[in-house]
Amino acid sequence: MTGSKRFDNYIGGEWVTATEYSTNINPSDLSDVIGEYAKADVAQVQTAIDAARAAFPAWSTSGIQARSDALDKVGSEILARKQELGTLLAREEGKTLPEAIGEVSRAGNIFKFFAGECLRLSGDYLPSVRPGVHVEVTREALGVVGLITPWNFPIAIPAWKIAPALAYGNCVVFKPADLVPGCAWALAEIIARAGFPAGVFNLVMGSGRVVGDAIVNSPQLDGISFTGSVSVGRQIAISCVSRQAKVQLEMGGKNPQLILDDADLKQAVELAVQSAFYSTGQRCTASSRLIVTAGIHDKFVEAMAERMRSIKVGHALQAGIDIGPVVSRAQLDQDLGYIDIARNEGARLVAGGSLVTCDTEGYFLAPALFADSTADMRISREEVFGPVANIIKVADYEAALAMANDTEFGLSAGIATTSLKYANHFKRHSQAGMVMVNLPTAGVDYHVPFGGRKGSSYGSREQGRYAQEFYTVVKTSYIGS
Repeated sequence: MTGSKRFDNYIGGEWVTATEYSTNINPSDLSDVIGEYAKADVAQVQTAIDAARAAFPAWSTSGIQARSDALDKVGSEILARKQELGTLLAREEGKTLPEAIGEVSRAGNIFKFFAGECLRLSGDYLPSVRPGVHVEVTREALGVVGLITPWNFPIAIPAWKIAPALAYGNCVVFKPADLVPGCAWALAEIIARAGFPAGVFNLVMGSGRVVGDAIVNSPQLDGISFTGSVSVGRQIAISCVSRQAKVQLEMGGKNPQLILDDADLKQAVELAVQSAFYSTGQRCTASSRLIVTAGIHDKFVEAMAERMRSIKVGHALQAGIDIGPVVSRAQLDQDLGYIDIARNEGARLVAGGSLVTCDTEGYFLAPALFADSTADMRISREEVFGPVANIIKVADYEAALAMANDTEFGLSAGIATTSLKYANHFKRHSQAGMVMVNLPTAGVDYHVPFGGRKGSSYGSREQGRYAQEFYTVVKTSYIGS
């Protein structure tokens, strides 16, 4: 669009123009153009990979203090600019401004955490079973890694991949989601000024079919970390395993939230609303299956309907808004399609589900809640990735647990109860990577492992010190006297 500012790729320590640019539009206001962002071609991706490969030998053996200082500088600048960057995030992705600022703060803290991890990487010094021999077990950088991130957390997910990769001495080729390049470019610009040698970090924006495929299929990359859809993730796994590259996948979720008869009703309603609908339901940890036991079911449905009447949908930058727009026209169409599917399957619409008119043209949707649904309905089986949730009535805790685990996914699961017995049993028997007791299923800390089981995740965990499992390789050295 004529007059819009252009933003280039960052390759080998330089900003590189492209032959094609995409327009970044605000989903809260379709007249608001954020900018035009470069779309890399295959040749530019290869140049980025070559630059990373050339930088790797020196960077992987560089001093840990220099790495720590550079990462800390990135974190400090992100935190100092959290209002500005949060506004950018809200404009391009549609999160409300408080949520967007919270995500930016998380990204800053992630970089600061891994600035410390540079100095905490440990190993083992062991005696051998053979006299006069000792054993050292150390960790070294994996190599050059391709990082592919989704649109729903446009700065936090890049941060929790990029920061550990750099902390442990890897070089990075980073491809953000084509829908939200703004935060990725802003993060790259900060990294570019933080003191990393040329080629250590590279940004290549563009489509998955071009940029993503070039990264995934490159024999010069030692590992791929991907967050996105199940179908794409499985294809990435096939490609990586076939050439023995390391792979880490975070994919979908159909997360259950159990509400037991003994739950505090007000608390249960609030955590269900936050789990299912905040961030417009566009979180892989969102709870779209509300599994409710018979004794509290009717009261819960009524209380949820009442609570949802007070939810305010609108422009992400407007004060007092609870939920911003859906991220794109395509995602809005998908959400509306699932609402129709749920109706056709026989579920009862309790609240929401209609388009919302605001002062600006955008993708505004009132969160939809269904009741009288069953476990075999598509609305209960498939990930919508929008503000659409359904309530399933069950007889008791045992039935709720069985239904919670009856899914191909296993990312996050929650339970609302005042019973220590049920809480402890659920923590042990839930087939999910993360379990929440009397808390929303969405909302995790940056210093602890993130990931799931079954179809939700593949490979080692992300975040916290567990990130070293993917970004490093173990070496065992024997020393004789």
